Amino acid sequence: MNSHTVEKIGGTSIARKSAIDNVLIGGRADSQLYQRIFVLSAYAGITNQLIEHKKTGAPGVFALFSSAESDWAWNHALSEVAASMHEINADMFDEDADRSTADQFVRERIEGVRSCLLDLQRLCSYGHFSLAEHLERVKEMLASIGEAQSAYCTTLLLQRRGVNARFVDLTGWRDASEPTLDERIRSVFSSVDLRQELPIVTGYANCKTGLMREFGRGYTEVTFSRLAVLTEAREAIIHKEFHLSTADPNLVGEDNVRTIGRTNYDVADQLSNLGMEAVHPSAAKGLRQAEIPLRVKNTFDPQDSGTVIRGDYVSDQPRVEMVTGMKGVYAIEFFEQDMVGVKGYDAAILEALKEHEVRVLTKSSNANTIVHYLSGSRDAIKRVMNDLQKRFQSASISMRRVAIVSVIGSDLRLEGLTSSAVAALAGAGVHILGLHQLLRNVDILFILDESDYEAAIIALHRRLIEHEPAANPALNQAAKVA
Repeated sequence: MNSHTVEKIGGTSIARKSAIDNVLIGGRADSQLYQRIFVLSAYAGITNQLIEHKKTGAPGVFALFSSAESDWAWNHALSEVAASMHEINADMFDEDADRSTADQFVRERIEGVRSCLLDLQRLCSYGHFSLAEHLERVKEMLASIGEAQSAYCTTLLLQRRGVNARFVDLTGWRDASEPTLDERIRSVFSSVDLRQELPIVTGYANCKTGLMREFGRGYTEVTFSRLAVLTEAREAIIHKEFHLSTADPNLVGEDNVRTIGRTNYDVADQLSNLGMEAVHPSAAKGLRQAEIPLRVKNTFDPQDSGTVIRGDYVSDQPRVEMVTGMKGVYAIEFFEQDMVGVKGYDAAILEALKEHEVRVLTKSSNANTIVHYLSGSRDAIKRVMNDLQKRFQSASISMRRVAIVSVIGSDLRLEGLTSSAVAALAGAGVHILGLHQLLRNVDILFILDESDYEAAIIALHRRLIEHEPAANPALNQAAKVA
């Protein structure tokens, strides 16, 4: 294993110039600046404009282009993306020459994409060509623009500060080859000298399988992970705009949360399942298998050592490390009186969920009832229910919105933990709809009414982390030694 690190900076963090001082330079000089590789996300909000809004689903350039309802709509949206990028450049650069260079880079990418999409649209106006066959590639091309801008502009900013930064473009811009992800990384980095160069790498990498198609919006962390694995990094580091803490400080109060300090990839997987990603599951898998530790740090608190995630870590004593959860969960209850002793019901439900791209968070069952807790659009889940009702006409299928709140830790074998948690929720007036606990002792899931979500997080954090004498010393010590 080498002496360098591979580090990723998120879109919200890199959009602030303070990231240059806090992370990329961070008081270093001369040779201390090197032996690091940085992978950058697109500036905050840009990928939402290019593809579609991650949370609201509002259409971006790709969604408008693929709908083909108006030639004007996607074209106008692409111009709006260009305007947003130019605004970012204006904020990032004090020197007119540097801003002009950055603006020219944006224009080249935007107008290149515009020309390509217009040509594709004209081509597909003939009956022999189908637009649907090209949409995946269109999405990949659009996604690449955001990371290209952030990496290019950050390289310029560092060079202005005297750093020998190198823009490393993995987007395959105007490259007709179709290598695998590993082949592209190896090819580009064969000429990089980490001893005297600081590579600033695009989080999007063009490859044969298509990162967006395979990993969705988590592609930046997959690029980051593969870079760490292929270059045999000493450590992988993710810089976020927040600490990996015991709970959401906006809910329980900033004075009450603690940095976790140390945990394992098993805990990281539980967070990913609830949409609270410390790292994308596919990225975590590569790091875990290569035995590379992952450190999660707060960009705006650079003196804090953050939280280290390892494959072999288990807390010295059982403790709760985090209380988190997810709202907007749909519970589908499938009841069939004649299910007892008959196989095939569960497989049929999972087949319908897969067909309509609905993600399963967890499930439970008894003799004649199967309940799946799902993340997805209401329309998609309705389609699942309709398909199942047609297939199992005598079944009773119902749906309701719920919340999941989870108590997580690398070792939850605390005597009386479950009863203490239940008592905390009862004391807060929270009614438990369901409780899931596995023998692995990594998490306990509480199914609740959505209206009880915030109260449940606060009550469980107060009882199990803030006021639990067995938990506090371990958490505080973990944060100190990470």
